[in-house]
Amino acid sequence: MPCGLFFEKYAKDEAIFPTLWLKLWMVALGVALLIFPWFAQILSDLMGINLLNLFNLILIYIVGAHGLNLLTGYTGQISLGHGAFMGVGAYTVGILANLGWPFWLALPAAGLMAAAVGMIFGIPSLRLRGLYLAIATMAAQFILDYAMRNWTALTGGSSGLTVPQAELAGFSFDSDFRFYFLALAFAAGATMYLKNLSRTRTGRAFVAVRDRYLSAEVIGVNLFKYRIMSFGISSFMVGIAGGLWAYYITIISDEHFTMWLSVQYLAMIIVGGMGSVLGSIFGVVFMVTLPEILLIPAEAMTNVFPHIFGIFASLRELLFGLIVIAFLIFEPDGLAARWHTVRAYWKLWPFSY
Repeated sequence: MPCGLFFEKYAKDEAIFPTLWLKLWMVALGVALLIFPWFAQILSDLMGINLLNLFNLILIYIVGAHGLNLLTGYTGQISLGHGAFMGVGAYTVGILANLGWPFWLALPAAGLMAAAVGMIFGIPSLRLRGLYLAIATMAAQFILDYAMRNWTALTGGSSGLTVPQAELAGFSFDSDFRFYFLALAFAAGATMYLKNLSRTRTGRAFVAVRDRYLSAEVIGVNLFKYRIMSFGISSFMVGIAGGLWAYYITIISDEHFTMWLSVQYLAMIIVGGMGSVLGSIFGVVFMVTLPEILLIPAEAMTNVFPHIFGIFASLRELLFGLIVIAFLIFEPDGLAARWHTVRAYWKLWPFSY
């Protein structure tokens, strides 16, 4: 009985969906995601959670997490400024939308503006690496956060900006139900883009820079070009995520894009798995749903401990830190690696090894 995968061509081995079984599973997943909103309300009533709101946030953060994973996971450039770059995209959308720009122009402009800012702050990557680059991007976070808070003529300062609803071809995404399909389209597009980019010459150059930058330079890889390019593409994607977030929330202020958001993004790709497309998705789902899961026992203990919500809010950062440390110790490759291990076991079952 044939057991295993027997590819006769390299192109077949490198295919995104190499088997019919995997293609069928992906079609089933796509159908499930498309019909999910019609069942979300029933599930929300049973679980006591607004699932559509939760899934919309997950889909938006997936776009931004893919961007950071490209920069940190694939190219090896640590960034602690992606929360601010997301803010650049959100404020760009807010400013342009209030000037009358349509959705299909304002959102790409937000990505381009975030890419330009990210590439400027990525210039030190030619001379800095590791912790030093992380400190440089942290400086970008503080600088941009200061600008968003104090450039009141442009950003509205602490009062923030009100963003109109997203509209496309006369269709308004003015509800969680409608916005879900918009966010799903962008999350799917970002996922396919990152997966395809990792298989191209540019993607291989990114990985070469990450693994052995001196060897990559010796064989002709332009370090500055690909580092700046990774900053640009990464910031573009997180800028798009910021623009989508602005259209979804409709009210933005500097309080939304603090250092804590940058740390959350970094935690997402560490927990999910750096250098993995699935890692970004798993990390976002885990980190976004974790607070909602923790609310369940908190609500159950409200009668006994009335101040449990205040205690939970103060301990959330500590809990997140402990989770990241636990993953670094016990599962350094993230949830994606665990998923691949499980898949490998069942792929050849009952002849697994």
